[in-house]
Amino acid sequence: MNNMISSEALQDYPSDSRRTVASARNGMVATSQHIAAQAGLEILKIGGNAVDAAIATAACLTVVEPTSNGIGSDAFAIVWHNNEIYGLNASGPAPRGISAEKLAADGILAMPKLGWTPVTVPGTPAGWAALSKRFGRLPFEELMKPAVRYAEEGFAVTPVVAYYWEKAAEYYSKERSKYPGLFDEWFRVFTKNGVTPKAGDVWKLHDHAKTLSEIGKTGSADFYSGNLAEAIDSASAGNGGYLRKDDLSNYSPEWVKPVSVDYNGYTVWEIPPNGQGIIALMALRIADEFDLEKMTKNQIVHMQIEAMKAAFTDGLAYITDSDYMKFPQNYLLSDNYAKLRSSKIGLQADTPKPFQLPQGGTVYLAAADSGGTMVSFIQSNYMGFGSGIVVPGTGVALQNRGHTFSLDSSHANYLQPGKKTYHTIIPGFLSKAGEAVGPFGVMGGFMQPQGHMQVVMNMINFSMNPQAALDAPRWQWTEGRKIVLEKGINHGMIEHLANAGHEIELYEKGSSFGRGQIIIKNHENTLFGGTDPRADGAVCSW
Repeated sequence: MNNMISSEALQDYPSDSRRTVASARNGMVATSQHIAAQAGLEILKIGGNAVDAAIATAACLTVVEPTSNGIGSDAFAIVWHNNEIYGLNASGPAPRGISAEKLAADGILAMPKLGWTPVTVPGTPAGWAALSKRFGRLPFEELMKPAVRYAEEGFAVTPVVAYYWEKAAEYYSKERSKYPGLFDEWFRVFTKNGVTPKAGDVWKLHDHAKTLSEIGKTGSADFYSGNLAEAIDSASAGNGGYLRKDDLSNYSPEWVKPVSVDYNGYTVWEIPPNGQGIIALMALRIADEFDLEKMTKNQIVHMQIEAMKAAFTDGLAYITDSDYMKFPQNYLLSDNYAKLRSSKIGLQADTPKPFQLPQGGTVYLAAADSGGTMVSFIQSNYMGFGSGIVVPGTGVALQNRGHTFSLDSSHANYLQPGKKTYHTIIPGFLSKAGEAVGPFGVMGGFMQPQGHMQVVMNMINFSMNPQAALDAPRWQWTEGRKIVLEKGINHGMIEHLANAGHEIELYEKGSSFGRGQIIIKNHENTLFGGTDPRADGAVCSW
């Protein structure tokens, strides 16, 4: 191979790069994979709307970025349509046959990351179908065609995906001895003799193509009550899993009213619990108690971090399935709560109850059309490929979302049959004076509400365009007084935060700071889009 395009060169970007914001009139799709974004644009150009484009893009992402999501994922969406806002919670519950008591009887004292135990009902295929049925223009089967084509004919693997694909293989190889046979199908589908694709390699996913084709033909019904459901049931029952066909056939996604707060003249929208989007809103409400115009940028960043710590500490303690929440979300978004929490933020870093914040693997997309429909959509297998399980003959990698359940009966996310757990994936949306501004999102496990807060404030408080808001270096709170700062944060800010008592770690490389997309429109309905430089993404428009 020419050294100019060696695998090493494709992973190395020593100089700062600049993208300009994208602009368009007729439609736009932004996501972490240019092929998937083009799939959505393809649908727009044949008469589909933004919802159709989002579904096609999401299906394509399961093919071209399997390191972060799959057909066995969960999903959430916010849709702006005919000047109304809608929310879809397509996350699945724990199987009816599992319980903390059963696991304890088997000697399991904490929810594992891998295997059948953390597998919950996948909501993504049903979510696609529900969005299509309510808002779509084109036949559902048409929306699966680009993804099926890439899975059958092959696609060129992108650099960031190649990196995480290799890391997944290394991880599963180390864990193989603990889980005999568990990862065999994963290695068959996603490697060639144990070797993962390098950037630029062409990869095909034939089983994936068949499954997506069947999902398209049946409006996702086959996944929940047909042959695909039978295959999932058989694989689970044969390997000590708890997921059964009845769990699948009884599942349906839930339409919800997005929750919101007013912030500096804008309305910021998120999906309500069991999602963690409310944490971003809580942090913004706390921040809004301060007179930011009288603060320096360094002071604002310190305040942001402290506000996020407070919101996260409470969010992790109380957020769960909305049917089980003991602390009302209305209070967490109230003036009283914001005033109480903000009053405890001073010039020095606080030390809240520490939480270990694991990383996650997620894909996000934003879509908009010329008719005013806009979509904020996110789907995820939680940790990379998820549980490590691929259902034989289907290409379906199953999520490990159940890992966030607790086996402690006093915990908000105590494992119970049919219960949904705390969910990290969150789509965001902005409006102003009753009109849509646009969708935004930052994927990446527990970084997501932190990323939401930062990009929203970048645009609103610091007047950044969508691309600049995503380019800006980020901070991430991890636990206690520990924060991680991304390359590019200036020395003066680092010194200020250190003097304020923050324990700082500097990251030169890595993507733990999330990967986002933004589309906004102006008063002339011109669309402006940004895509995160931390991913292989693109904004496709016309």
